[in-house]
Amino acid sequence: MELWQELLRQSVDSAKDLVDRFGFNKELAERLNSLFHIRINPYYLSLIRYPGDPIWLQCIPDARELEHDGLPEDPLAEDSQSPVPSIVHRYPDRVLFLTTSQCSMYCRFCTRKRKVGDSSKINMKYIQDGIDYIAKHPEVRDVILSGGDPLMLTDYLLERILKGLRSIPHVEIIRLGTKMPCVLPQRITPKLCKMIRKYHPIYVNTHFNHPWECTPEAKRACEMLADAGCPVGNQAVLMKGVNDDPDVMLELMRKLLAMRVRPYYLYQADATKGTNYFRTPVSKGLEIMDKLRGHTSGLAIPYFVIDAPGGGGKIPLLPQYVIGRAGKNIILRNYKYEIFTYPDLEEEPLGHHPPVEKPFKRKNGRSQRKSETEKANLEF
Repeated sequence: MELWQELLRQSVDSAKDLVDRFGFNKELAERLNSLFHIRINPYYLSLIRYPGDPIWLQCIPDARELEHDGLPEDPLAEDSQSPVPSIVHRYPDRVLFLTTSQCSMYCRFCTRKRKVGDSSKINMKYIQDGIDYIAKHPEVRDVILSGGDPLMLTDYLLERILKGLRSIPHVEIIRLGTKMPCVLPQRITPKLCKMIRKYHPIYVNTHFNHPWECTPEAKRACEMLADAGCPVGNQAVLMKGVNDDPDVMLELMRKLLAMRVRPYYLYQADATKGTNYFRTPVSKGLEIMDKLRGHTSGLAIPYFVIDAPGGGGKIPLLPQYVIGRAGKNIILRNYKYEIFTYPDLEEEPLGHHPPVEKPFKRKNGRSQRKSETEKANLEF
């Protein structure tokens, strides 16, 4: 048994553990665990510094999960865009491939609570159906493995999936959507990296939400993936009490770059049933983006997006940099709120072509077009 598997066996993963370890009321603990399973592995548990801190909020159940907040269980309408149980096909050229229901730590803000942790809904028996679906759809060139967390699979099972996908000629890119580098970095082993190298191009999207998660162990895991040829990107979720602060987000993005992880998305929290207490106003995300742009490297700035309710896909949001127009000029402001104008061009009417310049004769008799410099010189 590998270290990461041994750590999983030692996880807090029952209502009784909540009662014994954290003093939960027995009835409350059982209701929370029944609603959405509890699992916190010892590594991630060790990152908690005090009750209610940004790590605690992400992994310890909360009575507010039981509130009737009126939010849907499937806010992104994934189930309606699922032609077979393991596939979500929302965008024209790519699919989400759900490979396992299991995670090494169950995030309390999970947008897929209705399925994650339930092996009857995301199951290995649906894997071949997913591969067959992808093989029959030549428009699919990009496959994102998710779940659950695909790195909960053994190396052997994961390789079977990767090998199956690589046998499909039109699959160009494979992505692994995994939180393991953050929540259980011990899962990233030399053996795993050696196996992944055989199936490139493979990209890894991971999920860090707070600077405290950027530990030496996490850094080592991300660097191993990068050294194995996997570009690593990060998808963070904006959450109240976790990272809804410009300074916290700036520190996170800088630490990610130092770990060779490129900030990719910052998600507005999905409107998922039982997670309303994590949500912030959209204006908070725009404020954070405004404090990032110009104050750190462009490499450290993610896209701030809303994954549109009802399955509309990701919609990027930006602070207001265009103030208006003055005639043909666009009025802009920069990160210091200084105002600038840019002289815009009008679009040429359809079918309009600039006049063809006539050639002129040089003294040596050769015919050439006038260069801009020559035209200017002729005027003097």
